[in-house]
Amino acid sequence: MLELFKQIRWQDAVDILLVSLILYRLLLIIKGTKAAQMLVGLGVLLVASFFSKYLQLYTMDWIIQSFWSQVVIALIVLFQPEIRRALAQMGESSFLQNFTSAEELKSLEEIVRASIALANRKIGGLIVIEREISLKDYVEIGTPLDAKVSKELLMTIFHPTSPIHDGAVVIRGNRVVAAGCFLPITLGPSVSKSLGTRHRAGIGIAEETDAVAIIISEETGSVSMAIDGKLETRLDMGTLRDMLTDLFTESKKEKAVPAKQRAHHS
Repeated sequence: MLELFKQIRWQDAVDILLVSLILYRLLLIIKGTKAAQMLVGLGVLLVASFFSKYLQLYTMDWIIQSFWSQVVIALIVLFQPEIRRALAQMGESSFLQNFTSAEELKSLEEIVRASIALANRKIGGLIVIEREISLKDYVEIGTPLDAKVSKELLMTIFHPTSPIHDGAVVIRGNRVVAAGCFLPITLGPSVSKSLGTRHRAGIGIAEETDAVAIIISEETGSVSMAIDGKLETRLDMGTLRDMLTDLFTESKKEKAVPAKQRAHHS
């Protein structure tokens, strides 16, 4: 056993670690999806292939071997949604998010318009915009959507007749990733007792993450924003637009030029 360990190079350890990480990420991606069931099916075929050779079932073995010869194409077809999602997650790295795109700015405008329209109709709503800290745990609880942000979509979701109007909408970039999400409720003693569950959930998510929560009150028709655990109330259309634009453009600028700033100060 000792001799075996002596023969292992450091490159072998790195190789095993990288393969393990890749397999782990793949399992996380397909967890809870149809791809997981398909993977089980492929495992059954592998077992069938072994037994067909062992029992000398030549026709069955020929059929299975013919399938394995095309397995790469079959995997791409079967796992197309998961592959697309994995590539999309790679594209969401911070390196590719240094600048606020025109689509994201348009999404912010759609959020502002939807918030004011909901407030004018006294329809309650809770819109959460993801920033640096992932909201994946909260997204998984809700109803997945993956739809482009628009005023019409947000108003449809929060309409009282919608089955998911009570939860929060989570937005990532220019996409509505989920609706009907349940958020942590703040228990802070400094929070006004007059605030309802929707406002407390907005403050709660702003306390636990760096997300921005926009809360529309169905009782007063007012628009509030929770960020860093603090609540800004009674925002009009212009103020809301300016606050969102400043938050998201400034955060992108700070990530884009830290090296230049450090070089300048040094």
